[in-house]
Amino acid sequence: MSTDRPGRTGRPARAGLYLGALLGPFGGGVVAAILPEIGESFDVPAATAASSLTAYLLPFAALMLVSGTLGERWGPARTIRLAYIGYALVTIVAVVAPWFWLFQVSRGLQGCANAFTTPLLMARLAGMTAPDRLGRALGMFAAMQAVGQTSAPLVGGLAAEASWRWAFVGIAVVGAALAVWPLPPDERTADSASARRPADGLLYQLREPLRRDVLLPGLAALVGWACLAGLAFLVAFRFEDAFGLGSGARGLVLTGFGVAGFVCARAVGAAADRFGGRATAVVGLLAGAGLLVVIGATTTLPVAVAAWAAAGVCGQLVLVAVNTTVLADSSPGRGGAISVVQSMRFLGMAAAPAVFTAPYHADALLGFALPAAALVAAAPLAATTLSRGRSRD
Repeated sequence: MSTDRPGRTGRPARAGLYLGALLGPFGGGVVAAILPEIGESFDVPAATAASSLTAYLLPFAALMLVSGTLGERWGPARTIRLAYIGYALVTIVAVVAPWFWLFQVSRGLQGCANAFTTPLLMARLAGMTAPDRLGRALGMFAAMQAVGQTSAPLVGGLAAEASWRWAFVGIAVVGAALAVWPLPPDERTADSASARRPADGLLYQLREPLRRDVLLPGLAALVGWACLAGLAFLVAFRFEDAFGLGSGARGLVLTGFGVAGFVCARAVGAAADRFGGRATAVVGLLAGAGLLVVIGATTTLPVAVAAWAAAGVCGQLVLVAVNTTVLADSSPGRGGAISVVQSMRFLGMAAAPAVFTAPYHADALLGFALPAAALVAAAPLAATTLSRGRSRD
């Protein structure tokens, strides 16, 4: 069990963990609003420029299968700082890149660096938080991620009024600032992979998180995130096809998902602490399924807008429930376990366009009904694999 205690490393260190949650979603999503400008700068079609999203996301998700375990082995604080430095340096490459292929390489390296921050930040936050407040802490972490995800298109778009490269300058500055921000120090505790089993080899440590009590909650996260946050592109199609909204209006509507998730994140965390991951996730999955059907079926714009914003709350319910369940286990390898779960979450998000675009173009309601059915199907999995609520006096 970790020897960290709440408050031991002070408020600046805890704030550093929360601030770090912003960087990954912001850096990943900042290109969403500036793809035409990026394409024009490199003389490539906007559709080709859009591959910069995939170039970031796939290495990020794939490397997280092992990054948490490797980070624990090397020392979480040391690894996080080096990742921030690397993130800042490769972002500068994106700023000065004269060729699109080099820009794409920098995006992939950004994703690789981010893989060594997100899961280790979450594991360190869990290590310095009292068990009965873990849901609240992870809710705040998720809220900061939502802020990064929601603000990225806006900031990128504003920067592009002068030059899209200024958005990446800002990201590099933030990464450098986080590299010197206080973090909880590395300690040789039960959470340290190298300290807990010096006789075990690296291959054993990398395989250890790939166990049933990690993979099944990870599967719930994969389905939940693919069928909620991962459907932003489909919602954009729907608001253009059904309501004729232009790009600016669609972008504003899409931010509702992140804004609602941010506003309700603390309450979602408190619900996970009070009722447990099981009930929280099941409510999020089933309510999310109903909201998707509403978006696909309604012909009333305010109803569709409200349904998408409410889906943001459902996404937080599922995410915080899964994260709380995995990180509540204080056994060795917590960082590696949450790393695998986060990898599955983002792999699901990356797969969503390939899975749901064709059904939507065949029939709009079908395009939303299929992910809704997947959410319903995931509810029994969440009910049998996630934690129960704690009893209260």
